[in-house]
Amino acid sequence: MTSTPVGMRCPECARQRTRVHRGPAGLGAGTSPVTYGLIGLCVAAFIAQVVGGADLLDGNPVGSVGLDGAVLGFGLEGRDLLGVGEGEWWRIITGGFLHSGLIHLGLNMLALYFLGSLLEPAIGGGRFAGVFVVSLLGGSLGALILDPNTLTVGASGAVFGLMAAAFLEARERGLDDIASQIGFYVVINLVFTFSIPNISIGGHIGGLLAGGALTMLLASARRGRGREGRRLELGAIAAMGLAIAAACIVAGSASVPAGFG
Repeated sequence: MTSTPVGMRCPECARQRTRVHRGPAGLGAGTSPVTYGLIGLCVAAFIAQVVGGADLLDGNPVGSVGLDGAVLGFGLEGRDLLGVGEGEWWRIITGGFLHSGLIHLGLNMLALYFLGSLLEPAIGGGRFAGVFVVSLLGGSLGALILDPNTLTVGASGAVFGLMAAAFLEARERGLDDIASQIGFYVVINLVFTFSIPNISIGGHIGGLLAGGALTMLLASARRGRGREGRRLELGAIAAMGLAIAAACIVAGSASVPAGFG
C-alpha cells in the first residue's frame, strides 16, 4: 500500500490520475470581509443613535423619542432646510446606515449577512462594495422621487439591490435552484413592501433596479480580458454611482417643502 494525501492506496491506484471536472462557479464559497465591515458600520451607527437619544426599540424614526441627532442630521430627507436640496448631499449615503429601531436593524443586517455570504465570495469584495453603494444610492433616489418629504433611514434599498445582484449572478452561472430561491425571496419582500405601512416603496424599488442594472453591466464588462475588463467594471461602477448621486441631488432640490411625512 502507498500513503497518499487522500489515504492509503494500492500502487496501481496511486499511479492513477483522476480527471477533475469543474462545474459552473458557485455562490457562497469563501470569506466576506466587506459584508462584515458594512454590518459593523450599521451597528456602530445605531449605537450612536441610541447614545444620541433614540429609543432602542422605537420603530418610528420621526417619533418624539426616535428623532435623535443622528437621524435628524444624517437621515435621508428632501424637504427644505433639512434636505439634500439644501446642499446636505451626504444624506443620500448616511441615511442608508441608520435604522429606526433594533428590529429594523436586525432584519436588514440578517438579510445583508445572508446575501453577502453568498455574493461577495463569488464576485469579489470590490465589486460587492460597488453594488452595495450603487444600490444604496438607487434606494435614495427612489425614496426622494416617491417620498421627497419623508425622513427615510435604513439599508434596505442596498439590500434589495443585493437581492437583484444575487439572483442575476446565480442565473449567469447556471445555478437555477439558487436563483429560484432568491427570486422567491425577492417576491416575498416586494409583497411586504407594498402591503405594510411606513415602508419606503421608492427606496426598495430604486435599490432593486440599481443593483440589477449594475450587475448586468458588470457581467458584460467581465467578458473583457485582463486589465481592460477590470477598467470597464470600475468605469461602470463609477459612472452609475455618479449619475445616480447627481439625480438624487436634482430630485432633492425639486422636492416641495412640507412637514415630516
